[in-house]
Order: sequence, then C-alpha cells, then structure tokens
Amino acid sequence: MAKSLPLYEKTNIKRPTQKVLDVAIFILLVSLDAYRVLLMYNHGFSYLQTIAFLCEFWFSFVWFLAIILKWNPVHFETYPRRLLKREMELPAVDIFVTTADPVLEPPIITVNTVLSLMALDYPANKLGCYVSDDGCSDLTLYALNEALKFGKIWVPFCKKYEIQVRAPFRYFSNDPMPPHLPSSTQFQNDWVTVKEEYEKLEGKIKEAEESRSFVLEEEDGIDLTAFSNLHTKNHPTIVKILWENKKVSDELPHLIYVSRERSFKHHHHYKAGAMNVLTRVSGVLTNAPYILNVDCDMFANDPQVVLHAMCVFLNSKYDLEDIGYVQTPQCFYDGLEDDPFGNQLVVIFEYYARGVMGLQGPVYSGTGCFHRRKVLYGQLPHHSTHFMDGKAYSEQELMEVFGYSKTFAKSAIYAFEETTHGYHPNSRFNDNLEAANQVAGCDYEINTTWGSKIGWIYGSTTEDVLTGLVIQSRGWRSIYIALNPPAFLGCAPSQLVASLTQQKRWVSGLLEILFSKHFPIFGTLFGKLQWKQCAVYIWLLTWGLRSIPELSYALLPPYCLISNSSFFPNMEERAIYIPIFLFIIYNFQQLLLYKETRQSIRAWWNNQRMGRVNTMCAWLFGVGSVVLKFLGVREVVFEVTKKETYCEADLEHFMFDESAMFVPATTLLLLQLIALLMSFIRQAGRMRNTVLEVICSVWLVLCFWPFLKGIFLLGKGRYGLPFNTIYKSAALALLFVLLCQRTTVN
Repeated sequence: MAKSLPLYEKTNIKRPTQKVLDVAIFILLVSLDAYRVLLMYNHGFSYLQTIAFLCEFWFSFVWFLAIILKWNPVHFETYPRRLLKREMELPAVDIFVTTADPVLEPPIITVNTVLSLMALDYPANKLGCYVSDDGCSDLTLYALNEALKFGKIWVPFCKKYEIQVRAPFRYFSNDPMPPHLPSSTQFQNDWVTVKEEYEKLEGKIKEAEESRSFVLEEEDGIDLTAFSNLHTKNHPTIVKILWENKKVSDELPHLIYVSRERSFKHHHHYKAGAMNVLTRVSGVLTNAPYILNVDCDMFANDPQVVLHAMCVFLNSKYDLEDIGYVQTPQCFYDGLEDDPFGNQLVVIFEYYARGVMGLQGPVYSGTGCFHRRKVLYGQLPHHSTHFMDGKAYSEQELMEVFGYSKTFAKSAIYAFEETTHGYHPNSRFNDNLEAANQVAGCDYEINTTWGSKIGWIYGSTTEDVLTGLVIQSRGWRSIYIALNPPAFLGCAPSQLVASLTQQKRWVSGLLEILFSKHFPIFGTLFGKLQWKQCAVYIWLLTWGLRSIPELSYALLPPYCLISNSSFFPNMEERAIYIPIFLFIIYNFQQLLLYKETRQSIRAWWNNQRMGRVNTMCAWLFGVGSVVLKFLGVREVVFEVTKKETYCEADLEHFMFDESAMFVPATTLLLLQLIALLMSFIRQAGRMRNTVLEVICSVWLVLCFWPFLKGIFLLGKGRYGLPFNTIYKSAALALLFVLLCQRTTVN
C-alpha cells in the first residue's frame, strides 16, 4: 500500500479577498493613468503631469506583474514516513556550507550549523558535509575539528532522545531542562554532560578567537602548518578530511574542510566560485547525486528535512525527470520584535513565493536548497540519455567541458547516471585527495564552461537567482516546501547598516542579471522559461529600478508645495477619489496580509517604513553601483554582512554611520519639512488645491521619522546622523528649493 501512496500532495490555496483587492488596486492605478492622459490631452503638455504619469504607469506595470506572481498559490505536503516504507535505498546527499570571513561570520555560528547538519535523520554514510572557507582561517578549521569531537557525543544524544532542535546553541538556550523531553535520570545525566561539553567547546573557540597569537601546530592529526605566513587572498588550495565515514549508517557523516586556491591574478567570483569548487571537490570524493547548500548561519531546524526533499524527487519517474531543485523558505530565529528593519520576509515568502509555486516553481534563493548534481552539470529535463544537453559526450569531450581532471570527468559520468551512491562505492578519499586539490585550483576553470553553462553561473552578486534562472530556462521545474517547524533557521541582520548593505547587494546583483544575456525574456523566446515565470523574474530583477520612479514621485509633493502648484486632482474634481481610494485600499490590503500571517500592526508599519528607506537608500545606491560597473569605473563588490550569534538591537533608535546611503533619505525628509513649512506660511487656511500633496509629504515624514530623530540626536554616537550626512543633505535640499522657486518665476 505504501508504494502506491504519493510521497507528496499539491493543494491549491484560495484567496478570493486578496484577488478582489488586487483587481481593485489595479483598476484604480489604470484609472489614475487615464486621468493623466486625459488631463494632458485637454490642457496640453506638462512636465509635471508627464513625470507623474510615467511614475504611475510604472507602478501599474509592477502591480500587474505582482498579480501574475501571486495568483497561483499552492501548498506541497510531503510524507517522509511513506518514503521510509518504500523498499528502496536512499540516495546520497552532499551538503555545502559556505563562510567567507571569521570576523563577520564567527566560527561558533558555522560550527552550530555543521553540527545540526551532521545530526540529520538520514543515514550518516549517505551524507557528506563540505565547509568552504574563503577566509582561509586556521581558526575555522580548529573550530570544526573541536566541533567534530563534540559531535561524537552530540549526534548520538540527538538521535537517542529524538531531539528536534539540533543546533546546540539553540537547544541549550531554551529552558534549563525542557519539560517535554524525557525526565528519566539517564536523560538528565546525559543532558548535563552534553551541555557541559558544549560549554567547553564554546570556551575553546572563544579563547582561540581572543588569542591574537594562535598556535599553528599539528592538532589531532590535522596539520595547521599550511596556514603559516599566508595571505587570505593569495594562497594554495587547502583540503582537509576531518572525518571519513566508513560506510556505517549510525556513525558521523563525512566532514571535509575546503579553502580553495586564491590568487590576485584570477577573479574568484565570490560565493558562486566557492560553490563551484565545492561541486568539483565533492565530485571527486563523494559525488552524491543531490546537493544541499546552506549559508553558515542557517542551521537545520527540522532533522527530517532531507527526507522531505527526497519525497519530492523520488515521488515518481515524472518528478525525477522534471524537477530541478527543491527550495525551502528563509526563516529566522529570535527575530527582532515587530521586524523593525523589514528583513524577516514573512509576507514575501507566504504570498509571493507560494504564488510562484503554482507556476514553474520558486526562484532559487541561495540557501536551504536541494539541487540535483546532473542539473547543475547542464542536463536537460525529459532526456533519456545521461549526458548533458541531450548529447552523448566522450570522456575527452567531457574534459573539455568540465576541466582537465580525468578523475572528475569520470565522476561526471556517474553523476549523469544519477546512481544512489554517486561515485564508485569502493573509492576512498585519500585515493582522490590529489584530484580534489587539483580541481580547487584557481586556474582549473580556464577554457571550461564552469560559471557560464554549468555549475553556479557567474556574472552577478546574486548568483543564486541567476543560477535558478538558467536552470528554469532549460525547462526544469522547482518545488517549494514550507515545513512546520521551518526546515532551516537563521539570523536576519539586526542593525540598519547591515540590513541596507544586504539590500544593496541584492539589488546590484539583480540588475546585473537584468542587463545581461540572461534577460528573462530571452529565456522565454529562445529557451523553455514559461511566460508567467518570465514575468516573475522581471518583477524581481527590476527591484532596483523602482527607486527611480519612487524617488521622482516622492519629489513631486514638495515641488508642488514650494512652487504653489499641484499634480493631484483638487477638491473640486471627482477624480480626487481615485488616489484617496488607492491609498486606503492598498494600505488596508497590506495590513490584512500582516494580520493573516499573525504579525502585529507595528510590524506592518515597520515594513511600510523600511520599504521607503530601502528604496531611497540601498536600492538607489545599488542602481548607482551597477551604472558605475557598466561605465567601467569599478566592479560591483560582494559585501559580506555581519552574522551575529544572538540577534540583539536597540529598537528605540536606528543606528547610523558615515555611509553616503543615508544622504538621499535625509535630503528627502528635509525637503518635505521645508515644503510643509513654506506651504503653511504661504497658504494657511487656503490649501484646498494641495491637500493631497500635504498628506503625501506628512506620510513621507512619518516614514522617515527615525531620520528626523537622528538629526536631533546629532553628536550622540551612532544614534545620531553624522554631521557630514546632514550638511550634504541640507545643501541638496536647499538647491532643490532654489530650483523650484526659479522654475516658478520662469
């Protein structure tokens, strides 16, 4: 009976209220566009009305794309118990964990992620955990080696007592003695013992971090001399086999440390380059047919997450030939109350990601994703042949595509066959360690298709979205599984600067894709990307461009108030109800979204506020960085955001620094204040023609209220805006006022 039952089921989600509100908002937007056209037709051309029309037309276009994106919500329910009842051998899975800086990404965070992955409910001999260290830190290697010792008691403890949360820092941060777990004397003794061992592990890593003179010597068979006198951006390959599972299912999984070769003469392609190195190193060592990649701060929160993913891949032959990857949502632990920086993405994943599930599938979001190795190698869906692009390649031809390593070329043949073991079951790591070092070299990819056709694709700092786009353009579908409890948990940036830096990196990378040969429409015209999926990618990739019309639209109210004009309908026109109803219905819908996802009204307001802050600060500078790249001035840089062990922040104030990103928002705030002041002085009691402009300016002042606090807290540390930011913003605001008055005179 178990063999006949499906391993997952798809359920359509009905949201009639949201659809009605979506249509109402779209009709009002189109009506506003029509009003502008008729106004200019009847009264002649106007720069003011033209700018307003172009901005509102853009808003209508974006909303139309959002409707396409949101209107097909589905839910996938997986049944791992049915999978375990099937008489079949579970496939091997390679797990990639990436870290780049031991300061911004403390080793204790990486260690907890690795320990949670090594304790998954899956045969240990079928798991291989690879840690990529682009920081080339002996501290990271030391921490992993110490974590391995602790893992020998942690993993059996978790499986013996069926512990749900298997990241030790998270598990021991709960109640002193969790009441829902066994209360036997043996459990209590084991719990105390394991907790003490973990505290020792934390102490050792903390002591090593604080010690400026870290001792480089052979430690438990791990030679640390390779780290002597090296430059973190110019060093040879370092591959360390920390643990090799001898095909014992209840032992620890493989654990391999990889620091790829770095050279000033070669571009290392940031995270995408690191992922491709891990793909090749794992290819010559374990070569599992499936790959799970996670960020160093995203620990496994559901120990059966691999079984859930396998339910999708192994459900039927059709799924095996059609599904390219399985994505899980990004969820966060200990999130700041009411999401003050708008980066917990609850509504995005619940409404937008679920909406895409009914199309070709979710966008690859960089972490918590299960890939099929042969898909990354360029295989097309629904092809019986086991070679890439539906063509049969000889070993020599494969070497031209994948590089000059014969060992890796042979492993690629096994990968296309997608056997359960992946590589030859009798192979040993030491036999292929030389090949692993070879394929991790920085010159290995020269004259190959790595980064252009196979592996993680180069050309964007958002390599995840680009890689997913290329995969789906080949015709592969993807599946989104939202488990309860969440499959993985991480920590969102808990400071304003880190959050804006992350947003800027995302926008820069998305725009790089938009203006490249991977433009989604090309994928529809010349590939197999469905047209609705194309609309999804255009909606996503144009995030940064929205900063231009939003900034332009935000400048119209102060311009009108200063120049004594208006761009909204006045009180005598019936058309005034269009923007009023649009404002009310849109905010009502957004508030409803937050209430349906069990978030507070304060969370709704914080996200509305941060939407404006992100647009005027991070997104605008993301556009600027891409423009500078295309002009040949400088390349877009992958900026690593700080990962924190505990998400803590002062919720009372934003904290600022000297970044120029704060200048546009501060300028816009000052403009609104000046415009409101001038309007009240000049038109007190006679503001019927500019009432909507006044409302817009007041709304923007409320959105940028933390910046107003920052102005008054000048000189009070990071809670106040720096003087440089204030005087630059004031100068720009005064220049805008003078231009407005000069335009009025002319």
